[in-house]
Amino acid sequence: MSAGARLRAAVAAEKPLQVVGTINANHALLAKAAGFRAIYLSGGGVAAGSLGVPDLGISSLEDVLIDARRITEICDLPLLVDADTGFGPSAFNIARTVKSLIKAGAAGCHIEDQVGAKRCGHRPGKELVGKDEMVDRIKSAADARTDPNFVIMARTDALAVEGLPAAIDRARACVEAGADMIFPEAVTELPIYQQFASATAGPVLANITEFGKTPLFTVEELHSVGVGLALYPLSAFRAMNKAAQTVYLSIRQDGTQKNVLDKMQTREELYQSINYYDYERKLDELFRSRK
Repeated sequence: MSAGARLRAAVAAEKPLQVVGTINANHALLAKAAGFRAIYLSGGGVAAGSLGVPDLGISSLEDVLIDARRITEICDLPLLVDADTGFGPSAFNIARTVKSLIKAGAAGCHIEDQVGAKRCGHRPGKELVGKDEMVDRIKSAADARTDPNFVIMARTDALAVEGLPAAIDRARACVEAGADMIFPEAVTELPIYQQFASATAGPVLANITEFGKTPLFTVEELHSVGVGLALYPLSAFRAMNKAAQTVYLSIRQDGTQKNVLDKMQTREELYQSINYYDYERKLDELFRSRK
């Protein structure tokens, strides 16, 4: 079963499907151990985590592919990838993005309707391309699939820019163009999800990101309005950053890490997570004759 088929099966099996952001391969393994059925690579996470820059259209397709490959090579959970605006203005650029993501082992991607100089979906000042241009992006992505089960998700930021009717109109047009799922960004009220779900008759994703426009709805609340996927794109990343900041400050101020040991993953916990002992046993088997 392809990665795309596994993602579709997970969406069918869990309602809503909880999808957690994994900033790297280690986090992907932790998410799998916690019982999640699907994981996510955030464009903002790639920008901030791998490059140390804002999510303002600075990172490239190759930056995303590097992180995606590292995750899919070590973890078999289906990976949904943030493909920003498709990484290029033309149909050929978007086709290359989709084909490259499939080769990298991704299960699906979402493409948005912001202009190339994009902004965070929960910040002011967003600008959109016209509906026709967004439809062309989705048509190009759907046409480029080498795996028919690879998920094409259309993200629209129109709610905050043009209002709900225009956003739903864009979502419908994207579904007609070949989008499998819809991602309405910066939703502020639960009933809005229900309107998207009713209008598009396909899985709708709720982006439950912290410190943004969207309240932290529970899975029960999201299920009640027909949401198909609940996304937590950077929850662990934010916690990791705060923990790192706390540890660095403590070591610097106290001259020791003794006071923050309780905030650390132990060596044994790390070894269990990355299957250290299995690798070690393999080395022993390969080179036992030398000993």
